[in-house]
Amino acid sequence: MVKQRELNGQNDLLLDVQGLKTWFYTRDGVVKAVDGVSLQLRRGEILGLVGESGSGKSVTGFSIMGLVGERGKVHADRMMFDGYDLTQASAEQMRSLRGNRLAMIFQDPMMTLNPTLRIDTQMIEAVQAHEKVSRRAARDRSLEVLRMVGIPAPEARLKAYPHHLSGGMRQRIAIAIALLNSPKLIIADEPTTALDVTIQGQILYEVQKLCREMGTALIWITHDLALVSGLADRMAVMYAGHIVESTSTAALIERPMHPYTHGLMASIPSLGTRGQPLFQIPGSTPSLLNLPAGCAFRSRCYRADAQCAHAPSLQAVGEDHLVSCWHSGEQT
Repeated sequence: MVKQRELNGQNDLLLDVQGLKTWFYTRDGVVKAVDGVSLQLRRGEILGLVGESGSGKSVTGFSIMGLVGERGKVHADRMMFDGYDLTQASAEQMRSLRGNRLAMIFQDPMMTLNPTLRIDTQMIEAVQAHEKVSRRAARDRSLEVLRMVGIPAPEARLKAYPHHLSGGMRQRIAIAIALLNSPKLIIADEPTTALDVTIQGQILYEVQKLCREMGTALIWITHDLALVSGLADRMAVMYAGHIVESTSTAALIERPMHPYTHGLMASIPSLGTRGQPLFQIPGSTPSLLNLPAGCAFRSRCYRADAQCAHAPSLQAVGEDHLVSCWHSGEQT
């Protein structure tokens, strides 16, 4: 089995990642998709991982799950999950954790679903792979979670193939599969993008309920700050492979300290901005193949000065509030 260690008395600490680096070695050079990310997650806690496309959010999730391809090299100073050292886990040992203690909901449901198998076959196998139960018991559990995510006529859906279903229906089934074994941690990679607002709200309610009742922790990866602000206990903002700000959701919304976080917040429509043009962060995310020296955000930042030619480190600016910016104390 995976090597298990004590967490120095921190019994409520489920995930502890320190110094995570995931680099991809390509013909054009090294892509530093994740470069020194550290985060912690307690049991039952919901963390929103926020940032633009290409900021490294999804790769962070894949790295924790052990799903990075051959060209990607993952290194971490520490990556502990529920007492297990993931840096020492073999491929077989990771398979025993995935789908059982660890689960991931992908943005594209066809990364979860096999197009050649019926839904019931896939769900029943997912249960029986980790628990010795009868096929009937596994089928009953499958029906239960399909109802949880708002799928009408679940008995009929179990007999369908993925290509018989709409994109939104496939996504709900992928979410149901992640919930099958009541995992201790779910990593959700923008799972509600293809769903309408009503179903989206229902699924958010169900995952919050699961976290409260079962102690399941959740990392919700998204670029939608408005969505995650009503879901997450804490938020971590990523930019160019780094976490640039991390704090409680309430503190982040009330007073974002990093200029990138402030730009994301200011770009959200509100009643107060009706009829006015929304704020837009100038420029675009730099190429991870050729990141500028110093702060990666400085070419787009209204606070940037000569000091920003040197890379800032993540520093505490308040209780449980970390910011990577030389000018985080300045007024926005």
